[in-house]
Amino acid sequence: MGNFISEILSWLTSMGYLGIAIGLMIEIIPSEIVLAYGGYMVSEGTITFIGAIIAGVIGGTIAQCFIYWIARYGGRPFLDKYGKYLLLKKHHIDVAENWFRRYGAGVVFSARFIPVVRHAISIPAGLAKMPFSRFVILTTLAIIPWSIIFVYLGYQLGGQWKDVDNYAGMYTTPIIILALVFIVVYFIIKKMKARH
Repeated sequence: MGNFISEILSWLTSMGYLGIAIGLMIEIIPSEIVLAYGGYMVSEGTITFIGAIIAGVIGGTIAQCFIYWIARYGGRPFLDKYGKYLLLKKHHIDVAENWFRRYGAGVVFSARFIPVVRHAISIPAGLAKMPFSRFVILTTLAIIPWSIIFVYLGYQLGGQWKDVDNYAGMYTTPIIILALVFIVVYFIIKKMKARH
């Protein structure tokens, strides 16, 4: 990590639970890094494991709600013009829109575990005016296991928390595979229902 990112992370996490939540809300630093550092703080006894997860879930959910509202009320033209300032790449938006069109609203949960689509799936949900309550429930349910995994990894690694990427694969790969299987099954069921 660069010195600038390290300084931001140190400043955020000096605020404890609030810092973790804010770190996930603004997403300047990848959520995996913020959560892993939260796990390291748990290992140091600064915060509790459950508290770190709750802060992560709240911050992660609020961040996605923010993107949802921008998409819902700003529309695609706004995102194409200003998305880069929100770290939203046009390619990621296009991929997420294609997924949403193909698989429907149910993909909001499972897509949270798929690289590239994960951060952008809130955009087509907002553009399609998906019911906000349903969006929040599916988003929260997906963010909970993600937060648990990376807080746990940070806790286990302790002072070596910066190496989280080297260990995350054994946990995230099975989840990604399960998410893809879920999407395929969901798509098949949806097609069968449409035929009937």
